[in-house]
Amino acid sequence: MGQVTRTLGGVSGKVTVASLKRANRDRVAEILKSSQLFRDDEVDVALELFDLSVGNESDSKEQDYTFIGAYTADSKLIGFACFGPTPDTDRTYDLYWIAVDQAAQGLGSGTILLAEVERRLQKQQARMVVVETSSRPDYEGTRNFYLRRGYAAAATVKDFYGPSDGRVIFTKRLME
Repeated sequence: MGQVTRTLGGVSGKVTVASLKRANRDRVAEILKSSQLFRDDEVDVALELFDLSVGNESDSKEQDYTFIGAYTADSKLIGFACFGPTPDTDRTYDLYWIAVDQAAQGLGSGTILLAEVERRLQKQQARMVVVETSSRPDYEGTRNFYLRRGYAAAATVKDFYGPSDGRVIFTKRLME
């Protein structure tokens, strides 16, 4: 668990990164909906992964999906990330979700979450992280977020999600 001091809403405080608990389920849905980027069916998929993973952790084997959250000093969940190993690859991992509450965006919580995902993956000797996102204009901030943090746009699949909504794939090598 990491703690980083950030200014949130004009108040200096610590953002703590920790695992999510089942009690966070409704808040995860609120965070996704607050972004106004995700369709209801996409929120449903995130919650399905949450239900499969959170509270079902086992030390005996690697989980398909790991959820971590960014919490304010008063323990309010303001963002989360979900990542896991890419099947049939040599130490490649997918970052499936990273979302920060609309009211907390631009304050560093997404960067803190991404850094913690990368730190945990480096500890597991991950070779590469893969992120997929939309090519829609309203995702420009998301794409720039990854570019500013050292991710490279590796491919674009036109019309993947729908007409005029392509899939943009970013990668970042953590080690060779």
